[in-house]
Amino acid sequence: MTGYKDVMSHAEPDYCPEQRELIARLEQDLRVQLAHKQHRLAHSLSVASCAEGLALLYGVDPYKARLAGILHDWEKALTGEKIVARARELGIDMGVDLELVAPLLHGIVAARELPARYPEVPPEVWHAVKVHTTAAPQMSPLDMVLFVADGIEPLRPKTPGIEASRALVGSTALADLFWESFVGGIIYVLKGSRYLWPGTIDTYNRLAAARERAGAR
Repeated sequence: MTGYKDVMSHAEPDYCPEQRELIARLEQDLRVQLAHKQHRLAHSLSVASCAEGLALLYGVDPYKARLAGILHDWEKALTGEKIVARARELGIDMGVDLELVAPLLHGIVAARELPARYPEVPPEVWHAVKVHTTAAPQMSPLDMVLFVADGIEPLRPKTPGIEASRALVGSTALADLFWESFVGGIIYVLKGSRYLWPGTIDTYNRLAAARERAGAR
């Protein structure tokens, strides 16, 4: 694979029977979970395929990437009001009123609640799910794969920012691809006059400082 089109048309890896069984079970459970949100279901399955392809391209475990993609928007079944209420019940602290950051909460809530339901899912998958809306100062390759896949999967509309990220697939390092996607997301929030979580600013500054130390441009 050399680019975005190859990523999205990749062949499924040769998973073992146990892996195939879990993938099929999670996909079926997701179809039930998001039965009343078919667009969100389609997005989740598209992210799973995109994450799997990116993982194959960048040397990341495609199985874990596929699972993370399937599960990342599980809690989108809830309304914004209900996800805020659930986050409060779980004691999730974002440093601000949770109503201000409702769009960021579904990954955090899922990563808190779903491991008990699916203990066979590796813990690093749950971390990727947790940070796919917020990013973090320390992002693993799997975290970056899911974050990028969520932003560039083919059902997303063509915008200049998304197209720019898609064009970088395969021609730049995963860390640089993630950076462009992360910064593009911030620009999207700012241009839309939306609330920017202060934690995003801190993450940006810490990632930017790390890139400068590493000599990234």
